[in-house]
Amino acid sequence: MHPLARLDRKYVWHPFTQMRDWMKVEPRVIVRGRGAILTDAHGNRYIDANSSIWTNLHGHQNPTINRAIRQQLTRISHSSALGLANEPASLLASELILSARLPRRSQPRLTKVFFSDDGSTALEVALKLAWEFSRRCRGLSSPRFLSMQGAYHGDTVGAVSLGHIDLFHSAFGDLLFKTDAVMAPFCYRCPFNRARPERADARLYRRCDWECVSHVEAAFDKARKSRRPYAAMVVEPRIQGAAGMIPQPASWLRRVSEIARAHDALLIADEVMTAFGRTGAGRTHSPFWFASHHEGVQPDFLCVAKGLSGGYLPLAATLTTQPVFDAFLGEYPDFKTFFHGHSFTGNQLGSAAALANLSLLRDPEGVRQRVSLEQELTHELSRLWAIPAVGDIRQVGLVAGVELVRDWTSREPFPLSEQVGFRVCDHMARHGVLTRPVGNVIVLMPPYCTTARQVRRIVDSLAEAILETL
Repeated sequence: MHPLARLDRKYVWHPFTQMRDWMKVEPRVIVRGRGAILTDAHGNRYIDANSSIWTNLHGHQNPTINRAIRQQLTRISHSSALGLANEPASLLASELILSARLPRRSQPRLTKVFFSDDGSTALEVALKLAWEFSRRCRGLSSPRFLSMQGAYHGDTVGAVSLGHIDLFHSAFGDLLFKTDAVMAPFCYRCPFNRARPERADARLYRRCDWECVSHVEAAFDKARKSRRPYAAMVVEPRIQGAAGMIPQPASWLRRVSEIARAHDALLIADEVMTAFGRTGAGRTHSPFWFASHHEGVQPDFLCVAKGLSGGYLPLAATLTTQPVFDAFLGEYPDFKTFFHGHSFTGNQLGSAAALANLSLLRDPEGVRQRVSLEQELTHELSRLWAIPAVGDIRQVGLVAGVELVRDWTSREPFPLSEQVGFRVCDHMARHGVLTRPVGNVIVLMPPYCTTARQVRRIVDSLAEAILETL
């Protein structure tokens, strides 16, 4: 066993990991990365097929981001945002607001940025701001929140309260405040979808009457009639990640946002995974950075993290509107201050990396490359329909989930206890491709620098792993 692997097993506690299983094998210790390739301590090379847990946009050792961090290191690495401002964070806030503009008068206008550390804290900020804004400006004594079944919005206590995945959250039930859940638009397993299974994305052949939207409307109506209206609705736009890569049918987001607006509820968009071009460049190949904007929806809170720094450093941001900001203005004795913060808020190194990331996203050649990569991924994934254990292939931009089932004609799932997803991913790793499943769903989310040849190898590896494992 490599000495570093021995140290890891002795001292490190890994997230979302059953450590008893972890201790049975030698862990892969990653020591280098370049482009879409990772190298471990034994010199084995792997394609990073999930962008290092959905964070890395432009590949490892990207020269533009590396240069920006080196230049910032010659100035200052970090100073406090409590009572002080700094250059990179100020520039980044300006760039984010300009990038998040949606030229429609009927939509909210994002004007302010609150920096934090990761996706959980970005949602925690939105939650607290929405709570207090609703108390101060809407007169709600005990604001309530609505989110989706299968929702995952992070691991801080507030963010966990917004989530609805029992496997992750039930153990902490006594710590949490109650939020309501409404059905997610999961076409593949929707009880209202009358279509028989086909060898295609279930969104394309579904037969329903938009019952998923009707349930959202019913939830808001019930809240209004009970005189306990919702302060906000929280959604992952276009696709839910940890729920199992559940994509929303076209126009779902627009429809439910209109319902929320009609009931004066705020809209919180969790774009921790979906932002910065991950869900596609749009039909006109324009650089859509935010999933919400694909349907012309501007949320009241836009939460970003993961890819904000290109996957280099922990950095998050919560964008919001002038009315929300104004609700916290007052004289010092009023104590209207937003009493929330982080030691590394607006960190200079992270902000410098993020500015370089945004410059790469704007590059027209980069946009064309993302469009080409998305088309290549779609083409290669289509080959998997020939495998009987593949029940559904769900792709939104450069996010893909392949759900494995015991029988595709009945959609019968494998019990989670059989660890089918983990076994398939372990087989892929032994053949040079790294990714991580969500239950029985194999996630593919390659960095934007991934080549067509590497995409073919990723899908080849997945096909072989499914056939040999099952």
